[in-house]
Amino acid sequence: MTGFTHINLADVDDAAIPNGFADRWEAHVARTALDAKEIGVSHFRIHPGRRSPFAHRHSEAEEIYVILGGSGRMRLGTETRDVGRLDAIRVAPDVVRAFEAGPDGLEILVFGRHHAADGELVKDGWVDGSG
Repeated sequence: MTGFTHINLADVDDAAIPNGFADRWEAHVARTALDAKEIGVSHFRIHPGRRSPFAHRHSEAEEIYVILGGSGRMRLGTETRDVGRLDAIRVAPDVVRAFEAGPDGLEILVFGRHHAADGELVKDGWVDGSG
């Protein structure tokens, strides 16, 4: 192993396809492809007018979300905020989070320290449109 890894995020398999979420987003989760041990990075593209397929939170992992393009809304606990290009949002581990893309879609880069089996899916009426 060398002291660096160079990849293109577009070349990372789209995890949305095998998980049945391709109708809502693309999800390129790159930690393993980068041989990263302690930090993760993921690239998401949420399709126009769609919401992320689930809300989630963590036990330990703090995350930073950077909006690369498009616009939309981010659900943070019970609060919903408008987000747009180059917004950076730090989210504490216990805060439930999810996204909704505007008419041009929403492109997001996510960074966080890796903690194995740390994520928890959360039932959230905002994501499924029931609440």
